[in-house]
Amino acid sequence: MSTEKQLFTVSIYTENNIGLLNRISAIFQRRHINIESLNTSPSEIVGVSKFTIVVKMTEVNIKKIIGQLEKQVEVIKAYYHNDDETIYQISGLFKIKSELLFEERQIQNIIKESNARIVTVNKEFFVLEKSGKKEEIVGLHEQLSEFGIMQYTRSGRIAITKEEMKISTLLETYNN
Repeated sequence: MSTEKQLFTVSIYTENNIGLLNRISAIFQRRHINIESLNTSPSEIVGVSKFTIVVKMTEVNIKKIIGQLEKQVEVIKAYYHNDDETIYQISGLFKIKSELLFEERQIQNIIKESNARIVTVNKEFFVLEKSGKKEEIVGLHEQLSEFGIMQYTRSGRIAITKEEMKISTLLETYNN
């Protein structure tokens, strides 16, 4: 087991209860662990929510965190995976002045080369969306910053595991 800090994706399957987010984040806060990204969404199981949290820490400590997370009444199961064990994406949205789309040839090249897509265009602005790895979104941000970005936002990581997760089987027994 590695004692080196690395990025882990934590998947937490839960009942959807008020206040759970505060209790989950408090577990990380008490150990002075910064949450790199956080996403909540429905899971593949009806009525079960999934938290996807990215943290940088040692494997020894992530195992302790998983144990603490699973002590929460609403937490059904928690898992951790390294980047090699997951398929993940983040999304970025970029709002830019419309005139640049037509006046700056380089903007069109950046859009094409980055595989970003135009979500909307009007007289004042256009919005680009780019999904990919964090480095791709950050790189696109750097390129577009030279021309001026009116607004920018980036999502938390969404991830699935390469290996089958046994959560569905676990929940079948959990509900019986």
